[in-house]
Amino acid sequence: MTYVLALAGVSRTFPTHPPVAALIDVDLQVARGDYLGIVGPSGSGKSTLLNVLGLLDVPTGGSYTFEGAETTIMSDRRRTELRGARIGFVFQSFHLLMYRTVLENVMLGGLYTGLPAAERRRRAVTALDRVGMGHRHDFLPSRLSGGERQRVAIARALVGDPALLLCDEPTGNLDSANTASVLDLFDELRAGGATLLVITHDPAVAARADRQVRIADGRLSVIEAARR
Repeated sequence: MTYVLALAGVSRTFPTHPPVAALIDVDLQVARGDYLGIVGPSGSGKSTLLNVLGLLDVPTGGSYTFEGAETTIMSDRRRTELRGARIGFVFQSFHLLMYRTVLENVMLGGLYTGLPAAERRRRAVTALDRVGMGHRHDFLPSRLSGGERQRVAIARALVGDPALLLCDEPTGNLDSANTASVLDLFDELRAGGATLLVITHDPAVAARADRQVRIADGRLSVIEAARR
């Protein structure tokens, strides 16, 4: 089995007084094509885990390999390059530029790939078609619903063909109808071979994944076996 990422005994302790252990002995493996939900309340360590998984922070102990490469010994520059090229991020607040069109926003997702503008545009068009937003190229985000904005944000995350789609509370700002629409899209992406990791406080959102783990007090535990 090919793993996109593997954490072994990962810890993250912040040097406060007294020290705060945000992650404790975390083991986690995500295979290519996997769809994993990580659920936990505020203060459970979700944000710290997200930062470690997204190569925004470095563990204070343990091993984190991404596509077979040990990330804990990489330089900051190499981690930044790897993050920009191989991880797509989806956030609760969309983070779209309101003065840029939908197509321009999605093209920005390919800035760190080194591809020429014409290729980034082609990929952006393909990504928008993939998420059902091909008819909104010239719209500004202010003209879109919350669900449509999140679909654009997902297209932006996909445009660089990432190895991992890392989603942080992706339905947190959506109503129930738009939440269902985005989760249906995640099912479609999973069926198409995408690797998804969704971090959420909502058990119903995590339950749509193939498998779930819970984070509490910095520790991971399995919730249940595969849904499918």
